[in-house]
Amino acid sequence: MPKMTFVERDGTRREVEAPLGLSVLEIAHKHNVDIEGACEGSLACSTCHVIVEAGWFAKLETPTEDEEDMLDLAFDLQETSRLGCQLIMTPKLDGLVVKLPAGSRNAG
Repeated sequence: MPKMTFVERDGTRREVEAPLGLSVLEIAHKHNVDIEGACEGSLACSTCHVIVEAGWFAKLETPTEDEEDMLDLAFDLQETSRLGCQLIMTPKLDGLVVKLPAGSRNAG
């Protein structure tokens, strides 16, 4: 089973199983990681914002314009920010590392 790591707000690293085809948001909820996802993955908020570790960012698909628009509303936006609902686990993302931002803003 593929794995991924969430870096919690306090810096704790938490490796979890990451089934193929699930989004980072779904994986977070499955493992009780503190990511809200207020719109339940419908790309209508920015509460599933995660910061992708730099080495992994280039391996991701390019964000859609809709995702970029929602990211503009995210709290603690970084160069490697993405929405967890839009990151789908694939074999090439086995080992993915994402950091939770300092907080979130529900502008949905």
